[in-house]
Amino acid sequence: MIEVRDITKRYGSFTAVENVSFNVEKGRIFGVLGPNGAGKTTTIRMINYITVPDQGEVIINGNPAGPQSQKLIGYLPEERGLYKKMKVGEQLIYLARLKGMSDYDARKSLKYWLDRFNASDWTKKKLGELSKGQQQKIQFISTIAHDPEICIFDEPFSGLDPINSELLREVIIELNQKGKTILFATHRMEQVEQMCDDICLFNEGKILLTGPLSDIKRSLGKNTVKIEFTGDGSFIDNLENVRVNNRSSNFAEIRLLEGVTEQQILREAIKHVDLTHFEFVQPSLNEIFITTVNDASARKKLQETIA
Repeated sequence: MIEVRDITKRYGSFTAVENVSFNVEKGRIFGVLGPNGAGKTTTIRMINYITVPDQGEVIINGNPAGPQSQKLIGYLPEERGLYKKMKVGEQLIYLARLKGMSDYDARKSLKYWLDRFNASDWTKKKLGELSKGQQQKIQFISTIAHDPEICIFDEPFSGLDPINSELLREVIIELNQKGKTILFATHRMEQVEQMCDDICLFNEGKILLTGPLSDIKRSLGKNTVKIEFTGDGSFIDNLENVRVNNRSSNFAEIRLLEGVTEQQILREAIKHVDLTHFEFVQPSLNEIFITTVNDASARKKLQETIA
């Protein structure tokens, strides 16, 4: 559905995106990941034909990206672009009509989505009277109301509390189950891990790794121990040949490096704390990203494995 072919984008002497290529298959959820400034938004803007590549091309549903391909896409930008002094209902109708919907179809679709997001009471309010999370909901509704074939969301969970983040996640999955192709960019790895079929890891304008998430995780095997405990966890500081990815007063996620087994960690933990949970698992997406960013040899091996 989306083919990105060797695109490069420069702004003066700064290269924002360099020789980026990936494919988004029809009906799948594709996650574009990376830290702020990695080139995610620039790439998305080229897919949407808001800007054009200096080199390379973007193909949407078999044709070069252009005004026609924009009609297939619902785009939620990272920065909010709605009119703060305009009433919510009026601008949602206006935006739906711009996408070619009849007044009847627009009102019917918007009623459904406003009810779905518990936002029906906001239609007579000006956007500026709403909280950031409420504004994000309205912008999301404006993105999907015209039933686009492709949904592109740039940091869609920004400004949402956990309850509304979960609601948005459910809606994105529902859209995908209806056959929509979904691409979204985020720096929050846990959201992608829950939702995505395929991923693309960006850093400094380049792709570090791309492919099916399940294949990437499977290629690395089980190399991470998750433990929950009560007691003094300072013994973790003395473990050798490990990397502690995540840690709190009663939890640790520990990456096992060469020569260390999960049984060694288990034996050492039992000596010092009361374990309430011990699990040997595949690496988290956060760990995969850290590995691919920091270890060139590991990145090359991983790319060869999933190729």
